[in-house]
Amino acid sequence: MATHKSAIKRARQSVKRAERNQNIKSALKTFEKKVRSAVGKKDPKLALDALKEVASAFDRAAAKGVVHAKKAARKVSRLSALVNSLKA
Repeated sequence: MATHKSAIKRARQSVKRAERNQNIKSALKTFEKKVRSAVGKKDPKLALDALKEVASAFDRAAAKGVVHAKKAARKVSRLSALVNSLKA
């Protein structure tokens, strides 16, 4: 366990950040499931709305460093392709 005052503070901050990051990652998974569910129902309008929401969420998470920027781009790209397959 940390003994210096600054190390104790860093440990506290680390716990807070880990909890926040876990909540954000969980929300990202939920948004992704919404898109996949809408595609499964073959509802292009619902899928497109869910895609906009998930793209925004992934971009915010990448900007904050919760997920890697390239991972966010890859996820959004694959989900976009999935939604676009409904139109074709």
